[in-house]
Amino acid sequence: MKRIKLLIALLALAVIAAGCSSAEGIYSDKGQVFRKVIPQDISSLDTALATDTVSFDLYNQVYEGLYTLDKNDKAQPGVAKEMPKKSNGGKTLTINLRKNAKWSNGDPVTAHDFEYAWKRVVNPDTAAEYAYIMYDIKNAEDINMGKKDIDDLGVTALDDHTLKVELTKPIPYINEMFAFGAFMPQNEKVVKKNGEQYATTADKTVFNGPFKVKDWKVEDKIQLVKNEDYWDKKAVKLDRVNYKVLKDQQAGASLYDTASVDDTTITADQVDKYQDNPGLKKRLLASTFYIKMNQDNVPEFKNKDLRLAIAQSINKEGYVNSVKNNGSEATDGFTAKLTADTPDGKDFADSIDSPLTYNPKAAKQHFEKAKKDLGIKELTFTMNTEDTPDAKISAEYIKAQVESTLPGVTLKIKQLPFKQRLNQESSETFEASLSGWGPDYPDPLTFLNIMTTGNAQNNTAWSSEKYDQLVKDANGKLLKKPEERNAAMKEAEELLLNDAPVAPVYQKGEAHLTNPQVKGLIYHQIGGDTSLKDVEIDKSIDRETGKKK
Repeated sequence: MKRIKLLIALLALAVIAAGCSSAEGIYSDKGQVFRKVIPQDISSLDTALATDTVSFDLYNQVYEGLYTLDKNDKAQPGVAKEMPKKSNGGKTLTINLRKNAKWSNGDPVTAHDFEYAWKRVVNPDTAAEYAYIMYDIKNAEDINMGKKDIDDLGVTALDDHTLKVELTKPIPYINEMFAFGAFMPQNEKVVKKNGEQYATTADKTVFNGPFKVKDWKVEDKIQLVKNEDYWDKKAVKLDRVNYKVLKDQQAGASLYDTASVDDTTITADQVDKYQDNPGLKKRLLASTFYIKMNQDNVPEFKNKDLRLAIAQSINKEGYVNSVKNNGSEATDGFTAKLTADTPDGKDFADSIDSPLTYNPKAAKQHFEKAKKDLGIKELTFTMNTEDTPDAKISAEYIKAQVESTLPGVTLKIKQLPFKQRLNQESSETFEASLSGWGPDYPDPLTFLNIMTTGNAQNNTAWSSEKYDQLVKDANGKLLKKPEERNAAMKEAEELLLNDAPVAPVYQKGEAHLTNPQVKGLIYHQIGGDTSLKDVEIDKSIDRETGKKK
């Protein structure tokens, strides 16, 4: 163990040395710079194509939509200079844009940039997995299904600074939804100039947020600099933001110890070590993690008793206490806590009755019935996870739980780079996958929608007409009937959990080491994880004690 720790420290120092070859290397603290370790790389700089939280977090820094989210996850004007003017019973929105918004190449940000970007997302040729998030816009679904022309989308630039959006129905959380990454603008001239190479590198992209990407080395680092063309640049205090891609969280802690980074997550066995460190912070995120079971690639997963057996075989409290130890919580549900409240002010997740509690006896009974119905004595399947030390420990715990509770089941672990795991889910070339989801807007539908038939995120081959109808009603005829709408969503989630196409394991927590000098850092529960626009490094604070020098 001592040798391993020494090796980790030496590797961290080697990484530091490699990054300090220039005065403003990735670990340099010269000027106002925020340095953060991230566990995996972004998937794309193209806001139409990303589906992962790491990319959406970056988008919060380098792009800006009509609205941004404040510290309470409420919409505030971004490129829009005010809230929408509503007409037609709330189905038509007229949005005035500020005239001083610019791209990082000096081009003005106009209403046409939003019209073009949104049409690109719903265009079936783009193959955007997030196209469905725009289905509340008039004709979006028909366009995405190839039934209508792209120009029929209910978004129109009336002039350079006026955008008209026609919805299929009034949406109570529409302003917060407009802050999400898929709704951010794109510069048509730049997209067309670069073609298939658009957004593959920093120099083939333009940015309209507080920062712009200066350098992106895949699976290594992302360096941002202040965007001098940003309309509100006077409010931006940081000169630079440096992200270091590091899959080994222990190495991240070593970098923090040497004052080479300002923020990193740490592993379960490191939390006790830093218990008295002023930089230790724990937070619960509105993200649930679960095992997806692909019924097409493992036909046995079509058996409901088998799915229930797997879902009930894992000691989740043991998992979050021994494997995570970072603020994560065991969960038996699908919609995460902190996503949305019920009409009477309670957390929607707390209202759900789930059968998927840890129950070894019930799990064994379901497995015996499944074996009899399927005519099998044993089952082997492979579960995908990421290629990080932390992910391996997590997967091995789940493997041990499933195999010990259900004799005859063999769970193989397949570790993949983050992007490859996502790609295998998207192409449905997996058997099982330890996956997760976080909210894109503050409503249970942000979770429930993804399990509807045909949704790009529903990679399980599970389908339920009743479930689909309940979700459709909650997003349609019940929108103005909050009690009935809440009941429909509750019924939908409980139907899902009783069928168990996924096996919930935990709600994500994070243990961070964050430099006490970092002020103004905003964390979000929906959309991208952070906003860095207001961050400032207060060097009058002692990093080691958290107190004034």
